[in-house]
Amino acid sequence: MQKLTSQTEWIARAHEVLPAGGFGNFDPGIVIARGEGSKVWDEDGIEYIDYLIGSGPMLLGHGHPEVMEAVLEQLPKGMTFFANNAKGIELAEAIIDAVPCCEQVRFVASGGEADMYAIRLARAFTGRDKILKFEGGYHGMSAEAQMSLAPEAQVNFPQAVPDSAGIPQGVADQMLIAPFNDPAAVEALLAEHDDIAAIIVEPLQRIIPAEPGYLQGLRDLCDKHNVLLIFDEIVTGFRLAYGGAQERYGVVPDICTLGKIIGGGFPLAALGASAEIMQHFDKGKVGSEGWLMQLGTLSGNPIAAAAGLKTMEVLRRDGTYDQLRRTGRALQDMQVAALTEAGIAHQICGDETLFDIFFTDNVCRDYRSAKHDQPAVNATYNAVLRANGIFKSPGKLYPSLAVSEADLEQTADAVAQAVAAIR
Repeated sequence: MQKLTSQTEWIARAHEVLPAGGFGNFDPGIVIARGEGSKVWDEDGIEYIDYLIGSGPMLLGHGHPEVMEAVLEQLPKGMTFFANNAKGIELAEAIIDAVPCCEQVRFVASGGEADMYAIRLARAFTGRDKILKFEGGYHGMSAEAQMSLAPEAQVNFPQAVPDSAGIPQGVADQMLIAPFNDPAAVEALLAEHDDIAAIIVEPLQRIIPAEPGYLQGLRDLCDKHNVLLIFDEIVTGFRLAYGGAQERYGVVPDICTLGKIIGGGFPLAALGASAEIMQHFDKGKVGSEGWLMQLGTLSGNPIAAAAGLKTMEVLRRDGTYDQLRRTGRALQDMQVAALTEAGIAHQICGDETLFDIFFTDNVCRDYRSAKHDQPAVNATYNAVLRANGIFKSPGKLYPSLAVSEADLEQTADAVAQAVAAIR
């Protein structure tokens, strides 16, 4: 077979075999050939500073030497067994040591799976069916999660709007939707419905921060109404702090889900809770009626566990999160300064470890307010960044520990070009 050297050829080939020419994740108009440290290169050899970092997992950067060493040490010992392995058990111990709500964990292969099982676990534990989620909240690709993720029509709360074809109406009937950062709306729903099993929430919803006291307010309302609180920490776990959002905000949920960073770049996720809640995975303890079946061919595979363990070891070192926040703050400050000087309305939305810009004067506090006044401005801004060697999502910027001072200088030059283009 002739070697393909052109990205254009790879893109054409992808359109022959992949719906819409892609994997469904990211812009199919770019094909990444390799990554190293803070950089990625496309199939034409063009270099980019990577602020997508695999949508979050590569917090240490690509090909971190210690993670590579751990993976290469495990490879000749076996890649997967569909059975317990020591690395997976060690990783479970490390997660439990780090994450306040976890007394036990179960591994799965993706964050979407973890969220699906967390919802099912809450129903099994409480004996109730309804789930409350927040408009715009992302919890994977299950039928429940695809309710009011990105609705185009604004309907009255708590009506659920499916974001995908193929979802039965019965799923929507079991979902209640509330606006994020509105405790009164949640309190009203909990008072009206006595069949809610759980509230599932991203402590940082996409990039929208919870307002002060909001997460504790959810915790208090759940306690008052005997409802479980699920933190989706697929993104925030080991990013906002070593103990995730639970450490950062001091609020402990009943169940949490973890992913991305705990696999060190390999497919791995987990859900965790108290031993009392997690016993529903143990048929011997809860019997057939209470048992939650869960299995997966690659759940807890030793290569992902080895990569995750080493990643977590590096993150525990002194100064790691200070460095990450310094980098994030520098990336925020350079954009704020350039946009302010140019007189362009904007809001930084998010945390120093994960954020982006909305081109608006509005405060971004929920799905309906967190939007651009002129989406075309955002499209131009991101396109010029890409043309100047910056690789990022149109709606998120992930700092990593691999970003250098030289990278920040190059990014500042790209930001100047992007601001000039939209001025």
